[in-house]
Amino acid sequence: MPISVPNPATGGPATAARTLRVASVSYLNAKPLIHGLDAVPGVELALDVPSRLAAGLVEGRSDVALLPVIDYQRIPNLRLVTAGGIGCDGPTLTVRIFSGRPIAAIRTLACDGDSSTSVALARIILAERYGIRPRFIEWPGVAARHYDATLLIGDKVVCQEPAGMDHQLDLGAAWKELTGLPFVFAMWTARAGVDLGDLPRRLEEAKERGLEHAREIVTRYAIPRGWPEGVALQYLTVYLRYDVTPRHLEAVRLFHELAAKHGVLEAASLRDLDVYGGATV
Repeated sequence: MPISVPNPATGGPATAARTLRVASVSYLNAKPLIHGLDAVPGVELALDVPSRLAAGLVEGRSDVALLPVIDYQRIPNLRLVTAGGIGCDGPTLTVRIFSGRPIAAIRTLACDGDSSTSVALARIILAERYGIRPRFIEWPGVAARHYDATLLIGDKVVCQEPAGMDHQLDLGAAWKELTGLPFVFAMWTARAGVDLGDLPRRLEEAKERGLEHAREIVTRYAIPRGWPEGVALQYLTVYLRYDVTPRHLEAVRLFHELAAKHGVLEAASLRDLDVYGGATV
């Protein structure tokens, strides 16, 4: 059935249902959140690279998008949708620093730019836990001698682990040890003022459906990318967490505060978390 969007003038049902546009990355870690959404009436699912998702939401090409949580503070007039996100409550497996020297001795860190939230998290962890502020450079994609360590994200951690890097740091585990909280890398996000109708419920249903079909997702998407089957299944069902609870929102708020403390965000412009269908946090 089409998604019913209330008529703001009358408070009753709209005379014609409209299609709501959902945008997501195509990475393995997002697959449980979007499982079957392309077949839901009234929902149009688009997959894109991370750098285009925020622009698509702001420019009106999508109504809700899976955005890095740091984007909430960088882009005005956004609302967080708690129907799902990509997070962890301890180790992530796939967001890790690989270093040829002890972590506390890192002077230059080459960063895989696929996740702006992960890069900000690395700055926070290295400053708060190790008291260091290394120079961050763009990861060239190949082994090189001009940096001490590499921050890798996603498939590359499992399938292309760098050689000769004897020291490793899982940023999810480090955040948990630092704060006692889970961490959220990305959340469903909408433009302020957009009525999503019952789309949040549809997103919740997709998430539940995706976790029920985790083995199918592994077979279809992870194994062809070079993942061992058991590792991929554990990644989706043990390491990653897809629910967003008040505790996760507390973690997002703390992450924003620490990002401002360490110069990633402007402290003066930090704003409270505006949650769709709920109170400001």
